[in-house]
Amino acid sequence: MATKQKTLHDAFYETLKDVYYAEKQSVRALKKSAKAAEHDELRQAFETHAEESANQVERLQQVFELIGKPARAKTCEAMQGLTSEMEEDLEDFEDSPAADAVLAACAQAVEHYEIARYGTLKTWATQLGYADAAKLLDETLQEEKKTDELLSQIAERINTEGSEEEAEAGETKGKGRRKSA
Repeated sequence: MATKQKTLHDAFYETLKDVYYAEKQSVRALKKSAKAAEHDELRQAFETHAEESANQVERLQQVFELIGKPARAKTCEAMQGLTSEMEEDLEDFEDSPAADAVLAACAQAVEHYEIARYGTLKTWATQLGYADAAKLLDETLQEEKKTDELLSQIAERINTEGSEEEAEAGETKGKGRRKSA
């Protein structure tokens, strides 16, 4: 028996299931990150994007409806890896001056993955003639890009503050030491 050749429609549906899983995981990770964040602006960004991501899950459900397929999630290995890495980093950097910088970096890794996926899905939806689905996917894509930009701005402030604190701590330690010739 010959196996059915996979089509772009199949790739679209499989990737849609993948990103549906990823987005649901993202909501959980953002809530966890918000609780762990010390920096108020970072915490607020996580809380806001968690709400936005919950809306993105609903938008994905609309896309499934538009293409006449059930809204099913398929385990996303990439998102599992990213969230696992975030868990490790939270443990490793807990209570350190770099904790928020690391959290922001982990969140950006998730955003970059989502940007790549939504960009691909939008392009494929357009090619497959799913104009309404492409519009919904583009709406999410723009939100993800906006969040990534916000995280970059916050990370710059956090990293600057953190490096200043570390420099001050280093200077304090160095003042008690004698220079040897």
